Amino acid sequence: MALTLAEKILQAHIVPEACKNTEFIKGSPIKRGSDIAIKIDQTLTQDATGTMAYLQFETIGIPRVKTEVSVSYIDHNTLQTDFRNMDDHRYLQSIAAKYGIYFSRPGNGICHQVHLERFGVPGKTLLGSDSHTPTGGGIGMIAIGAGGLDVAVAMGGGAFHLAMPKVFGVKLTGKLNKGISAKDIILAVLEKETVKGGVGAVYEYFGEGVQSLTVPQRATITNMGAELGATCSIFPSDLTTKSFLDSMGRGELWTELCADEGAEYDKIIEIDLSTLKAKAAQPHSPDAVTDIEKIAGKKITQVAIGSCTNSSLDDLAAVAAIVKGKHIAPGVEAGIAPGSRTTLMMAEKAGILGELIRAGFRILESACGPCIGMGFAPNSEGITLRTFNRNFKGRSGTADASVYLVSPETAAASAITGYITDASTLKDIETYVPQGTSMLSGKAKNLDSENIKNFAKDDGMLIAPLSPEESAKVEIIRGPNIKECPACPEMQDNLKLPVLLKANDNVSTDDIMPAGAKVLPLRSNIPEISKFTFERLDTEFYNRATSLSQKGCFVVGGENYGQGSSREHAALAPMYLGVRAVIVKSFARIHKANLINYGIIPITFANPSDYDLISQDDVMEISNINSSLENGTDFEITVTGKNGTKSIVGTNSLDERSRAILKAGGLASYTRMGGQ
Repeated sequence: MALTLAEKILQAHIVPEACKNTEFIKGSPIKRGSDIAIKIDQTLTQDATGTMAYLQFETIGIPRVKTEVSVSYIDHNTLQTDFRNMDDHRYLQSIAAKYGIYFSRPGNGICHQVHLERFGVPGKTLLGSDSHTPTGGGIGMIAIGAGGLDVAVAMGGGAFHLAMPKVFGVKLTGKLNKGISAKDIILAVLEKETVKGGVGAVYEYFGEGVQSLTVPQRATITNMGAELGATCSIFPSDLTTKSFLDSMGRGELWTELCADEGAEYDKIIEIDLSTLKAKAAQPHSPDAVTDIEKIAGKKITQVAIGSCTNSSLDDLAAVAAIVKGKHIAPGVEAGIAPGSRTTLMMAEKAGILGELIRAGFRILESACGPCIGMGFAPNSEGITLRTFNRNFKGRSGTADASVYLVSPETAAASAITGYITDASTLKDIETYVPQGTSMLSGKAKNLDSENIKNFAKDDGMLIAPLSPEESAKVEIIRGPNIKECPACPEMQDNLKLPVLLKANDNVSTDDIMPAGAKVLPLRSNIPEISKFTFERLDTEFYNRATSLSQKGCFVVGGENYGQGSSREHAALAPMYLGVRAVIVKSFARIHKANLINYGIIPITFANPSDYDLISQDDVMEISNINSSLENGTDFEITVTGKNGTKSIVGTNSLDERSRAILKAGGLASYTRMGGQ
């Protein structure tokens, strides 16, 4: 039978002994929702999640990673206002040296862009402790974001478990018009699908329109597929992919990959690129999408270009072409962060960097920076245009700022006018290269193919793994801020606890555990970082939780609970404060997995309207938990509050392995007990 590209790669990586309850025949579609386990070829971590992942990896007791390639990146916490961030960097470097891991030094760039340039291989699997790991799908990888503990297990040779996803086909036709970019494509998909439309699915792009998109454009689309809630997104590996790998000096790793003729998708979304308009995601959600023409003319105060979504050489070139000979408008601050050191060096050689500086852009470090609230925050009540992937309230570092997500072209046009502006409306807009041609082709003035390869191969900021003999001599460096990961509590058969928080729909992991310069340096210290748990929703949550003397509590939420980052601290800190179960209308994929990994029971309302029956501070009792986990039966829940007592049902949607993990007291304990 004909298979989609996603199905073909997943099937090639199936670990049969780890998913004995799922029957599959090679070459035939796997039943959607079935438990599958896949071999992971590559892993990546970043410093906001990596420290905890490696603290967990140390407990596994394996002398060296068992993956083909594992890379530890420093790209989040590069703002060093005290000792904490650099101490963590030193810990991560020593861990990399000890266990056979590549180490990407601070300033080398954002993990997803560097990995695409330096390590990505079509047809391979990549698991990363960052939700935007699906960027790798731009070159035909199955690249999935996960919690750090799942990545630690994969580095130890363990399989990664997931429900067999649906495969949604996105058919692209036509070509983009001047001033329209890949960002507008993914915003159009988000407009159609919403932030929860992709839960349990892979988005696979196909059609004639694919041929007109460069690898950096494809990577923008797969990167922001994370905002759909998708498992991952993927493009075919074609001659465009080969050209990209050739430019990076890795052309020998190219393999042609595509869906079989006649492959069937679970649904198809069609987008005609030739009719696509410039778009923006309005505050405060990536799916609050509208056409730029409908909001044009709003006065802005800031523009930020970069992040793992739009910081490639092509993105910078597009901006430079629009602002050439012009200046940033008075009253507007503009910053730009190249995605990698390689990109920065190429931009300088090509004259792009000079054009940006002349126009008035502040050149920021090649790091995540403003995207995670790490510097360059907007003014109070300011309107900021950002080429980033998320615009959750407060994520920018300014609680009352209005953040719009836009393309580099829209951002550049708006920066010089001072108002939200559709780049295609500018009379003198330039096209820096023909559509479908990348700056990496080597045809640009001052930047030939040899220059590009030399920059791409410059590994001065990348430290290769030591030999096993040398690794054995390495001692791990631990600063005073690095603490052991707290152990999960044992599972009890009956829990009678208060509802300490009732939340609404679309609670993000930033709402559960904020990012930013104040909080992220505490990522290796759960007792300290836990003080910020649910801070954006309830400033007193920590005090109320600790006043319970660790007896425990429940959290209730609405739809799409836990959307956003893969940071497992959004599960770890609540676990540390005594949260024993989370009962919601629906979960985001990664956060649900993280809850399971840390022994918190994720439950969905059998009847979503039961959400309305519960108030904060009600007492809930969940009975016969062990039986539910053993047999996969629904959870019996009694709610007692000011309106009396009522019984509700919580759906048990957990697969057999997830139930076993919860019974064992979390994934670390489950793994140590021999679980696969």
